[in-house]
Amino acid sequence: MAKKHSARANAARIISDVIHQHRSLNGLLANSLPHLADNERSLCQQLCYGVIRWQPQLQAIADLLVKKPLKNKDGDINALLLCGLYQLRAMRIPEHAALSETVNAAKTLGKQWASGLINASLRHYQREKDAIDAQALQSPSSLFAHPDWLINRFQQDWPEQWQSLLDANNQQPPMILRVNQQYCSRNQYLDRLAGAEITASALPDTAHGIILASACDVYSLPGFNQGHISIQDGAAQRVIDLLDIKAQQRILDACAAPGGKTCHILETQPDNEVVAIDIDPDRLVQIKQNTDRLGLKAQLIAADAADTTSWWDGTKFDRILIDAPCSGTGVIRRHPDIKLLRRPDDIANLALKQQQLLESLWPLLNTSGLLVYTTCSVIQQENEQQIMNFLQNHPEAQEHVADIAPATRRQAGYQRLPGEDQLDGFYYACLRHR
Repeated sequence: MAKKHSARANAARIISDVIHQHRSLNGLLANSLPHLADNERSLCQQLCYGVIRWQPQLQAIADLLVKKPLKNKDGDINALLLCGLYQLRAMRIPEHAALSETVNAAKTLGKQWASGLINASLRHYQREKDAIDAQALQSPSSLFAHPDWLINRFQQDWPEQWQSLLDANNQQPPMILRVNQQYCSRNQYLDRLAGAEITASALPDTAHGIILASACDVYSLPGFNQGHISIQDGAAQRVIDLLDIKAQQRILDACAAPGGKTCHILETQPDNEVVAIDIDPDRLVQIKQNTDRLGLKAQLIAADAADTTSWWDGTKFDRILIDAPCSGTGVIRRHPDIKLLRRPDDIANLALKQQQLLESLWPLLNTSGLLVYTTCSVIQQENEQQIMNFLQNHPEAQEHVADIAPATRRQAGYQRLPGEDQLDGFYYACLRHR
């Protein structure tokens, strides 16, 4: 039986499941990390994120090192080889330790036969790194560590910015907090962080955002368990400005899980009536956990928001937020497995779902209300094209132009690309009745 305490063996299993079983990296880590010793968790997480982030590049190198392709049942050994390469290329672990521990992990996986293969391949790479890199990194996919279809899509939508977009996707993102204004101000919380010797600063262009100089364990942050802060990128925090929340409003947050924006809405006006819907009952539990921790209350409904006959009580809303299901191409730096899990056909299917949500929820808006449509995508079919089509089909609707733009103005709405102002890629549009 495999030992539970090997960070490298666990990482290899997780990476193999992402690649071959198309499973979520976050979900696999949540199941695996609690079984590791404290000193192994960080290494396992670093390896998983690093290898998945650079997988197209690492795989191109591995394919040159292993003359006979490994069988599918040995996906864990292939993943372990990628872990070894990542350590040699990107981590500060001494090379002799990286090599010996990765070889030992093959035995931990119950595949002693592979230890010689791992050892020989990594030593080969050590000896001829520059020549192997030059040969492996010739295709766009291996050079930019993205699948070809996604590179092509970015080139099509962003002919001037596609390369910087790809580069930004491969960076490690900063850790950003949102201060719960019901407990303390941003300046007060910055003082608490300074007292805990955690270096941080106010995040520009946000009312409650704080950016940390380096990531840390969320439970080491003062008052986290008591609901004083949440983890939320600054791009998502800008949504609250567009919603323009007032007192005594009825607000719908469609597609609400895991609840970051629901909670931000309630932190702004805790007494408002907020209805939060998500199609996945399990993810609705996450919203409940977040509202409980933050001391907030929302009406939670497990339903398809587009199927209004199944949940709507007939009372219209003053504000509607459609944080639409999307490709996630604006948050690849936070979720690198998107590069491996997303497929070209997904875009049209997602665009259809987004259209259904807009069509179904628009009639639920008060004539004096605002509907805010957002995605964490950078693909125009999901964003400005979606909104332009909606406006063309609904002459009674018009775009509401924000007093302060949350991102770069587009033909319709606003688009932020990944890495701009250190934030995630994000799209925003605000609609109202004429």
